[in-house]
Amino acid sequence: MPRFKPIHKGLKMLPVDLDQQISPGTFEHALCYLVDHELDLSAFEARYRNDACGASAFAPAVLLKIVLLAYSRGLRSSRRIEAACRESVLFMAVSGDAQPHFTTIAAFISEMGDLAAKLFAQVLTICDRQGLIGREMFAIDGVKLPANASKAKSGTRADFERQARKMEAAAKAMLDGHRQADAAPADRSEAEREARALSRLQREAAQLRAWLVDNPEDRKGARGGIRKSNRTDNDSAKMATSKGVIQGYTGVATVDERAQIIVDAQAHGTGSEQELLAPVIDAILPYRGPTTIITADAGYHSKANLKALAEQGVEAYLPDAGYRKRDERYKDQDRHKAKGNPLHDKSPKKDNPKLFGPQDFAYDPNTQTCRCPAGKSLYRSGADMIRDGYESSRFKGTVRDCGPCPLRAQCLRKPEKTRVRQVAFFHRKAPASESPSDRMRARIESPEGRRMITRRFATVEPVFGNIRGNKRLDRFTLRGQTKVDGQWKLYCLMHNIEKLAHHGVAA
Repeated sequence: MPRFKPIHKGLKMLPVDLDQQISPGTFEHALCYLVDHELDLSAFEARYRNDACGASAFAPAVLLKIVLLAYSRGLRSSRRIEAACRESVLFMAVSGDAQPHFTTIAAFISEMGDLAAKLFAQVLTICDRQGLIGREMFAIDGVKLPANASKAKSGTRADFERQARKMEAAAKAMLDGHRQADAAPADRSEAEREARALSRLQREAAQLRAWLVDNPEDRKGARGGIRKSNRTDNDSAKMATSKGVIQGYTGVATVDERAQIIVDAQAHGTGSEQELLAPVIDAILPYRGPTTIITADAGYHSKANLKALAEQGVEAYLPDAGYRKRDERYKDQDRHKAKGNPLHDKSPKKDNPKLFGPQDFAYDPNTQTCRCPAGKSLYRSGADMIRDGYESSRFKGTVRDCGPCPLRAQCLRKPEKTRVRQVAFFHRKAPASESPSDRMRARIESPEGRRMITRRFATVEPVFGNIRGNKRLDRFTLRGQTKVDGQWKLYCLMHNIEKLAHHGVAA
């Protein structure tokens, strides 16, 4: 038989030069150079008060290197990061063989807060100095990620009041039952189980009451409506995603086209992207040039946003929700709906019975008269009005005709509630009434607009693919908008450092 040299596995004592483990051109080399020579960490150091007494602490520079290196390797858990500091030679080299406890790492990330924004701004300045920000086109997009919060503990104050009353009533019923059963012999294990259930009910009801006292008002939405609160993280929100409803945050990133540098990163506890555009536009003002173009997806399209962009003179491309149906490049998109998806039932839904539409009514624009499918005359309802940029005439039936009509079920969506039928007929485009939405629609459907949509895809989607896929950020681990925003900025900061390493900073 052939003889081979032995293969050694397991523990082996080897001399290691830690400096030689960090190769130029790598992420860790760029990270160490930036933290040691470029970034100002005095704000972190100002937190420590152990100059004359107290134990020595891990340097903020060391902890920052450990956290960013861990994020770049897809490690999010502080316990796994602690293990990597003990077992990985690369982590030993970057941290100088520091081995902080996982609670120290978790506290450093959790308490970073607004300081993450200062670090992000410093790295962004270095990216600009390296010529990586082109200012030609910025692409805005967001990703919805679960929070460290229970979706089951969401609701309005009225919901929590109702839950508390039900728990208190159940606890009272159990207590009355215990009193009645005290005289009779009972199974000891059963009594202990019921006592634990009673204690749990009383504790949860007390927690609900305490939360209601601490939060005397419901959360308000952008338009003043009530937004559901959450008792584990009241800054998070319920939001719909392609994988169902989650309790989480929306991480928004603004990406420059030249080298895919993230010029702004924000995390918000809302699933409505429309209300997130204004703060992003304000935040990127220092980096926008006079010819910078802003692009975003259909989630940011709204009349208010388009009007605000027009007033500020911002050149933007924001497609509306129906642009794919009008674009011939997406003519085959319906075939994807036929594909199976274990997370979503795409089977055809039962259609509601078809109702009479305006085309079923006999309308004469010359005499301004209208007859319904049953042959009854409808009467003008007010003067002509402008709706969605078009002139329209409205007609309305009478109770005398609509009440006994045998076609009510085919004419009214809710015949048991609606008394009479109303119908509107649209005419020509209203003169001088072109709205910002009309102008944006024309821009999107132009050849340049379609190219901008493609450029937006190529700019921002790979960034989210890197952060979510390669770096495995599938949820936020902290609670509270400030802390989650800091964690999101750290991931985006790590992405920018990768770009700096790729383009040869400190090579």
